[in-house]
Amino acid sequence: MSQPSSAQPGSSEPRPRVLLLCGDPRSPRIVAALQVLRELAETSVGSGDRAPELVTRSEAHVVIAEEWVGTMDGRELLARAVQTRFFTVGILLASSLDGAASASRDGLVVLPKLVEPATMRAVCALALDCATLRARLGPFEIDRGDRHPPLRHAGPDEGDGLEQYEGLLVRSAAMRGVVQTLCELESSDVTVLVEGETGTGKELVARAIHLRSGRRRGPFVPVNLGTIPDGLRESELFGHVRGAFTGADGARAGLFGAADGGTLFLDEVGDATPALQLALLRVLEEGSITPVGADRGRRVSVRVISATNQDLPVLVREHRFRRDLYYRLNVFSLRLPPLRERVDEVVPLARYFLRHASQRLGRPPLVLSEEARCALEAHRWEGNVRELRSVMERTALVCKGRAVGAAELSLADAGSARPSTGESPATGGTLREIERQVLQKTLSLAHGNQSQAARILGLHESTLRFRLRRAGIVTVRRAASS
Repeated sequence: MSQPSSAQPGSSEPRPRVLLLCGDPRSPRIVAALQVLRELAETSVGSGDRAPELVTRSEAHVVIAEEWVGTMDGRELLARAVQTRFFTVGILLASSLDGAASASRDGLVVLPKLVEPATMRAVCALALDCATLRARLGPFEIDRGDRHPPLRHAGPDEGDGLEQYEGLLVRSAAMRGVVQTLCELESSDVTVLVEGETGTGKELVARAIHLRSGRRRGPFVPVNLGTIPDGLRESELFGHVRGAFTGADGARAGLFGAADGGTLFLDEVGDATPALQLALLRVLEEGSITPVGADRGRRVSVRVISATNQDLPVLVREHRFRRDLYYRLNVFSLRLPPLRERVDEVVPLARYFLRHASQRLGRPPLVLSEEARCALEAHRWEGNVRELRSVMERTALVCKGRAVGAAELSLADAGSARPSTGESPATGGTLREIERQVLQKTLSLAHGNQSQAARILGLHESTLRFRLRRAGIVTVRRAASS
């Protein structure tokens, strides 16, 4: 078999590159694989929390990943690699045939985890041939948006109806509306402001915008402004020269420099100080950055996507956020609905996270009981999808049997405040029966007014309507009285 010998067009024919992502790089199986791969190409290995950064920054022609790289889903890492670089071929080392079909549909090559080194070498050689040929044909590449539909099934359990758009899990009408908006953004390079509560997936949306844009071959650099100390924010974003301040022993490019040619995601932009707001405004208006301590600026080509869980118009009215910067950031705005406004996604998402957590822990699949499903739907999810994922990962760890009960979810409440009626629901019934009694009593208090009943229960009105339909309660909807 001929050894691959080419790389990207316009290069001086450097050796092709392979990135291997695994849970334990010191295991004998991985060491043996590295030996044969290094005969073919320049090979690097990554594991743990560094894996996403390696995927983003690496120029590997072939990326090989185990199903679980530490706590991260190998399929998601491979999907990110393939979307970031049009020529990259992804190879998944699967521990079983479960999910292999869906991985193949996503364009991944699937090999058994215990594949013989010689077989891995042969498959990787073919993949390198394919990748280097793609790189040579780069100028004639067909846009990825034409290659597959926006939404694809998220996993083997298609009965849940979950689909994904660049890693964003979707089922509800509200999230399908978000995806439709994202599709409209694919051909543009505008500045986007993503609004939504903590845990709704703002960074996932920003990454999806990047991966479907003309900048997908460039880096995606996320930064949470709320986690950077006030005195270091300008240095972190714009870089600094040596000696700019105490401790600046060397020059630093900064995050805008790191994102040159790609996308910079500014999370919690509402936390920016007045000085930082002015600096951001200058970058957006002039397209150049000036490192701290430097005499002159340098031009950068960076698309800025920002996000906030605050009400920026209120901050503008209170003179805590610059109006001109707000208009610059808000060329296009997108609101992510909280999880309580898409109740029909809660159980499918819970099953998805539970299945992946169980696989990572090496235990048989767990099943949600009826009581657990009711408890999940009744919970308020103040932390949104992030909270739901954490709950399911904890549940997979502590659950003793095969069926998950409501008690094993360890939820603090049932998700809604019950009205004070002077009576309590009858004991001994199922959660569904108790919920039906609560809904009926609340509607009675509100004289059939659904808007008022939703306010009493602390629910969004669409959530209340969903639960009324599920409970078989038919009411005449009345407008709120003045």
